[in-house]
Amino acid sequence: MWAYKLEYAWRTDRGRVRTRNEDAVTVHADMGLVVVADGVGGASAGEVASRLAADTIRERFKRQALPRTDADKARLLTEAAVEEANRAVWQLSQTKTDCVGMGTTVVLGFAGADWLAYANVGDSRLYRLRGERLEQLSHDHSFIQEVVDQGFFRTLEDARHYGIGDNILTRALGSSAEVRVYSGVSDLQTGDIYLFCTDGLTGMVPVDWLRQILVAAGKSELGPAAEALVRLANERGGTDNITLALLRVGERPAEDAPDGPVPVGAP
Repeated sequence: MWAYKLEYAWRTDRGRVRTRNEDAVTVHADMGLVVVADGVGGASAGEVASRLAADTIRERFKRQALPRTDADKARLLTEAAVEEANRAVWQLSQTKTDCVGMGTTVVLGFAGADWLAYANVGDSRLYRLRGERLEQLSHDHSFIQEVVDQGFFRTLEDARHYGIGDNILTRALGSSAEVRVYSGVSDLQTGDIYLFCTDGLTGMVPVDWLRQILVAAGKSELGPAAEALVRLANERGGTDNITLALLRVGERPAEDAPDGPVPVGAP
């Protein structure tokens, strides 16, 4: 099914400030599916939006014939699943009084034979560590990212120094009946580590610190690395919910070895 052994670990934490956890994470190693979502709306049921999005995406993959060997079809499937989740969140927000104004970000990955198809809406992110280089594969849908994309500032750091905040979203599931999804495909290589996370992690921990922790993980178990990331985000303030999932690409299995992913239990 997979050309490489795959290992997973995931964690979610309320943080030190918020009274509840509005994030959601779902990992289905048997499908090679990872979904992380960050609900927005506070009193308007952000936790409902994030869980509904994650569940809708999971159900779409469960009922679909999964394109294990066609990366482009898989990328289109990730887009379609996110679009379906958007409709589900939008419709509920329009029909249930308690859910008016709710929304959620989302980032997901689907592992095929030797590639990872991914998609995102909002500012939940996907990073790939290859060797010692950490690269963001997802694209933020935020005001600060837009002003950089449009050339007003050279970098996000320049925009921050000018006083532009990171927390203004320009796109989220549930904000309208239709949504534009960012998607792509990454080839898999032995040793790669993929980090899916909400901004409760990236808003607290500098990217180079993320890189150092993932590099240090090496060939060790992923669980302690996931716990270290959550702990560091809390130690630096924990002002938001913190959610992440890790996927590591192992060696190609021997022909007579059992084929399949290796999940590492969540708390």
